[in-house]
Amino acid sequence: QVQLVESGGGLVQPGGSLRLSCAASGSIFSINAMGWYRQAPGKERELVATITSGGSTNTADSVKGRFTISRDNAKNTVYLEMNSLKPEDTAVYYCNAVILTYRYDPGYISWGQGTQVTVSS
Repeated sequence: QVQLVESGGGLVQPGGSLRLSCAASGSIFSINAMGWYRQAPGKERELVATITSGGSTNTADSVKGRFTISRDNAKNTVYLEMNSLKPEDTAVYYCNAVILTYRYDPGYISWGQGTQVTVSS
């Protein structure tokens, strides 16, 4: 059983910054891609950013230049540095990871429980 636990959400003023963390624990052989998604009230979940095990990243146009994804493979942790936050960034942020539990495992996607980010004055 693998768990992803997010932390770092909260209330911040427009223009402020937050850093989200997501740590994976449990029966893990390795982790392929990791990512952050968000879901605002009344909207569908959308991609924010992803990062491969080698460090290649993909970032949504809506946050490019403001958000940075990174990871620490030794800690099985992915981060999302969010700067210049806007009210439209308000959402529940979820992390996910492609988990391999043994060497030849095709892998499966595990999701965290989500952390609330609210940008408001």
